[in-house]
Amino acid sequence: MSGSNTVEKVRYDEETRRVYFNKEQYFEGISKAVWEYQIGGYQVMAKYLKDRKGRELSKEEIEHYMRVAKAIERTIEV
Repeated sequence: MSGSNTVEKVRYDEETRRVYFNKEQYFEGISKAVWEYQIGGYQVMAKYLKDRKGRELSKEEIEHYMRVAKAIERTIEV
């Protein structure tokens, strides 16, 4: 979704399977299992965005986030 791409507040909506990173923008199709997946005690998908709070995400960072989500999804399947 178009907008400022600025990470403000990160939250997950289980019903719609969306990860909001500001009021208008979100990543769609993220399952609860992928959202909650942890490595080293960190919730991977949340940490990635929280580490970029207050910054504008680049196109490459947005694409990377979706690739990470897909990799976690495949890892869970295996």
